[in-house]
Amino acid sequence: MATLRLTAAQAMVRFLAAQYTEIDGEELPLFGGVFAIFGHGNVAGLGEALYHAQADLPTYRAHNEQGMAHAAIAYAKANNRRRMMACTTSIGPGATNMVTAAALAHVNRLPVLLIPGDTFANRRPDPVLQQVEDFAGPTVTANDCFRPVSRYFDRITRPEQLITSLPQAINVLTDPANCGPATIAFSQDVQAEAYDYPESFFEKRVHHPRRIRPDADELANAIALLKGAKKPFVIAGGGAQYADGTAEVKALAEAAGLPVGETQAGKGTLAWNHPQSVGAVGVTGTSAANDLAAEADVILAVGTRLQDFTTASRSLFQNPNAKLIQLNVTAFDAIKHGAVSLVADAKAGLAELLDGLEGYRAPADWQAKTATVKEAWEVACSEATGASDAELPSDAQVLGAVNRQAGEMGTVVCAAGGLPGELHKNWRAEGPDSYHLEYGFSCMGYEIAGGLGVKMAKPERDVTVMVGDGSYMMMNSEIATSVMLGHKLTIVVLDNRGYGCINRLQQACGGAGFNNLLKDANHVVPSNIDFAQHAGSMGAIAEKVSGIAELEAALVRAKSSDRTHVIVIDTDPLTTTGEGGAWWDVAVPEVSKRAEVNAARANYVTATSQQKVDR
Repeated sequence: MATLRLTAAQAMVRFLAAQYTEIDGEELPLFGGVFAIFGHGNVAGLGEALYHAQADLPTYRAHNEQGMAHAAIAYAKANNRRRMMACTTSIGPGATNMVTAAALAHVNRLPVLLIPGDTFANRRPDPVLQQVEDFAGPTVTANDCFRPVSRYFDRITRPEQLITSLPQAINVLTDPANCGPATIAFSQDVQAEAYDYPESFFEKRVHHPRRIRPDADELANAIALLKGAKKPFVIAGGGAQYADGTAEVKALAEAAGLPVGETQAGKGTLAWNHPQSVGAVGVTGTSAANDLAAEADVILAVGTRLQDFTTASRSLFQNPNAKLIQLNVTAFDAIKHGAVSLVADAKAGLAELLDGLEGYRAPADWQAKTATVKEAWEVACSEATGASDAELPSDAQVLGAVNRQAGEMGTVVCAAGGLPGELHKNWRAEGPDSYHLEYGFSCMGYEIAGGLGVKMAKPERDVTVMVGDGSYMMMNSEIATSVMLGHKLTIVVLDNRGYGCINRLQQACGGAGFNNLLKDANHVVPSNIDFAQHAGSMGAIAEKVSGIAELEAALVRAKSSDRTHVIVIDTDPLTTTGEGGAWWDVAVPEVSKRAEVNAARANYVTATSQQKVDR
């Protein structure tokens, strides 16, 4: 057997560079590169190996470990999980900085390979710098934090362990059902140790998505339910897009006259102006989608976990005879909410449903209602997002301006706070690539780093990041990375002077405004942050505007900028879109000295009576 004598780090890098994927008939490297922040736990081993592999596996320097992992995750999401990136750090704070990102990837079922350095396997220098010592277990390190938030976890303590570990990691990263973060904690001394690896280990391998076809009995059951439906409704989730199944959703909706609502990850599955598209569903949903979902007698959920925002905390589907079909590649998700399961790849499953439903069409009165509620919502959306001369515009008015300037090649990126709700309702998505939201983990700080990852994945797109001042303060350092790498972003910072979304939730639960808006927080010196000046110091073009008219003009300037362009605008922390939406279960205290809390508790008890535990 022919062998190559390599260090374990060199072997890992060579193996990763040999992995490929096929997209639209073209073979591309599976890994778009490696984000790296070096420290004593990875610079001598992986750092030296990556240096020699730059032509095949480029290395990108970031400014924050969590930020670079967010960018890598966004890169994978923008590539529909078909391409991905790796991230390496030293042991200690560099490693634990990635734990939040690992959790984000785990919740959203997105692939990222995390390679934190680890303590010495030989233990000679114990305790090494940054080592976390467990008094009862010397094998425990800081990297054990990754175990509950990784789909696959291994610790490499001998160089030959890579031969079995790396293929398992790749299997998880490329498997539609098990997809998520893989963590390989790499002992720093082992990185530098040599071993005679078989040459066959480094042979080129092309990975194709595994398309699970539906079970015949499950398929027949689903078809029978849909054929008997008088008020059918489809919920398109992220899985429909990851499986390249948007064309199949469209074909099924058109052939059978089915209204289609969308989760955050599924938004853009149908273009906003498609006759069957009724927009966002759930807590942040449109009145059109939620009215139809409440009446529906058969709900077909495609590629979604049906988390509480989608189901209005299990209160949305109010038809007492409603049946739920869960078409999902993951059996774990397909049985949720007492569903009739249809375990299958979304593209393959939808194609077989379409064949089985030939001749079926939703009743004319249901189709007429779909058209009526859709038309009413579009009027409400236009009113909410229209231009305004208000001194402090609403989030919806700001996103309306961004949406009007986005064009066919525009992509909006956002994550936590109040903006995702406004975007889910009101952003008029032209297609899947036009809308990129992280709302499974609702992670503040994802926005700018995520925008960088989207731009790296789709350099031809005009990427606009919408971020509140709260999230901006949590993580903004990848502005400098975007400038350094030449990946231009337009970043719109909406400054409502605090955590406006949680302030509204606090008050809706009867609480007093407290510790959310800056004016309600404990201050010795009043906060007055110049976001434009701050962004400019990192190399971006930056300006502050006042009102929607100035914002629209600034967005035009940003399109012609040669590098990342940041626009700051003051916004109203209280105003949100009144139309649409649904209840969300946020527990209100049973006992309080505040009358407002007691009143909110009474409303809460009433609302919980509408929850259906089996749905």
